Amino acid sequence: MLSRILLSASRSDRLHRLVRTHSLSRPIVARFVAGESIEAGLDVSGELVDAGLSVTLAVLGENALEPTQTSRVRDAYVTLLDRLADEGRGVGVEVSLKLSAIGQSLRADGDIIALENAGQICEAAQKAGTAVTLDMEDHTTTDSTLAVLMALRKDFPFVGAVLQAHLRRTVADCRDLAYPGSRVRLCKGAYAEPVSVAYQSRTEVNEAYVDCLDVLMAGPGYPMIASHDPRLIRATASLAPRYARAQGTYEYQMLYGIRPQEQRRLADAGETVRVYVPYGPDWYRYFVRRLAERPANLGLLLRALVNRR
Repeated sequence: MLSRILLSASRSDRLHRLVRTHSLSRPIVARFVAGESIEAGLDVSGELVDAGLSVTLAVLGENALEPTQTSRVRDAYVTLLDRLADEGRGVGVEVSLKLSAIGQSLRADGDIIALENAGQICEAAQKAGTAVTLDMEDHTTTDSTLAVLMALRKDFPFVGAVLQAHLRRTVADCRDLAYPGSRVRLCKGAYAEPVSVAYQSRTEVNEAYVDCLDVLMAGPGYPMIASHDPRLIRATASLAPRYARAQGTYEYQMLYGIRPQEQRRLADAGETVRVYVPYGPDWYRYFVRRLAERPANLGLLLRALVNRR
């Protein structure tokens, strides 16, 4: 229930203004968001790469409803990738992209515009020698996102996708995407979805995750295990030898600011660990979803907002 309330709060302009303007909330936001500028994103990613971790950078923003917004996000990604190319960082740093930020949410020709903008971003990624992963959003966009993925992979086979284990359809999507060269990030899912399309209980979601993970680890693609759950990390460790998966034929992915010691432990053990590092001025919805996933963090924020000393 609390998670659903927090997800609803992600759409509150009033709470957005309060969190954004209150100086005491900034250190808490900084735990999960690198900052608002490209320099902040590059600085954090550089520190992580120097520590032996890999990175996926995300320019925060979603549900753009004006063409000017989509162009701005596209240009921000191209600028970022040009910087990665110029500075030779493409090996350790890739990017993650929400299609709703580059046209998918537009009423007229949204998918076409998203595909065109994504294509320009992929061209820049190719020049930088790195990859792009399409983030998955709420269930109403799944078919559209997968269609854009298939279209992009014709010219840019390095493009990966995210699948959300809490959706009832996802194990079938895993089977469809378990082919050579495919890159799939498997996460639990951070969007409030109706029972008709998504599992609701933690137990059901975890069981679905393991089912999906088994399909991906058994297949010839490149699984990206996006979870902080110790049980799912252990499940991955047990499936790897079963399917003769050597280190480097799959990777773990975790969010910036969450379980950094576990990220370090896995990397020290020889595993590939990629940290999802978001930055940009449109950080509010992302931040509140992180609170919804881990409500204990809400206490830190509330204490900051009410304590003016």
